[in-house]
Amino acid sequence: MRHGKSSWENDVKDQDRPLQERGINDAIRVANFVNGRIQMPDAVYSSPANRALHTCTIMMRVWGIPEERLQVNGRLYDFSGESVKSFIHDLDDDLDHVMIFGHNHAFTSISNIFGNEMIDNLPTAGLVHIHFEQEHWAAITKGITKLKIFPKQIR
Repeated sequence: MRHGKSSWENDVKDQDRPLQERGINDAIRVANFVNGRIQMPDAVYSSPANRALHTCTIMMRVWGIPEERLQVNGRLYDFSGESVKSFIHDLDDDLDHVMIFGHNHAFTSISNIFGNEMIDNLPTAGLVHIHFEQEHWAAITKGITKLKIFPKQIR
C-alpha cells in the first residue's frame, strides 16, 4: 500500500511530512473497504517515514492487527523500487501473508514487476494485493494481481 496524501505545508524533512486530512480519510476508507476481502497479514512492514507509518497504523487499527506484527524498516523508504524488491526477496519463508507500506515510484514499480496487471501510477492510499505461487520469497517473479483499490474508486 502506498501512503496516504501527505502535506507539504510544514517546513520539515521529507521523512517527517504528515498526512493531510484527505490522506487520513482515504486510508480509513481503503482499510474499511478491503477488510474481509484479503487475508490478515502474518507481518506488517512500513517505511519509517511519518506518512507511511501513519497510513500503516490506520490500516492496523481498522483491521485489529496486533502491534507486535509491525516492523519499521528503512529499506522501504525507497523511491525506485530496487530496495523494496530486495526487501521482499529477503522475507522470512515462514511468512505467508505480508503487507508493506511505502512510497512511489517504488510501489508502482513493484506492482508492475510482481503483478500481472499494469498500473500507470499507484495513487496515494492505493492498495495492490498480489498472490504468489512460489513457496520461497527469494524465488518470486510474477504473481497474480488479485485486487487493486484506489481511493477514488470508493469515494
